[in-house]
Amino acid sequence: MGELTDKTKAAGNKIAGGIKDGVGDMTDNKDLQAEGKAQKAKGDAQDVSGTVKGKLGNDI
Repeated sequence: MGELTDKTKAAGNKIAGGIKDGVGDMTDNKDLQAEGKAQKAKGDAQDVSGTVKGKLGNDI
């Protein structure tokens, strides 16, 4: 995957994770809240991966 792909997926995971986290918080659903936090963390990792690929080239 290239930089743009990673960054796009990261944005999607951060948004979806934030929504799940918020809904879980509002409904007192700890499982959904935890799932949202995990998905946001995945998005953060994908964002870093995309940044590294951008700096080093998409061929890594």
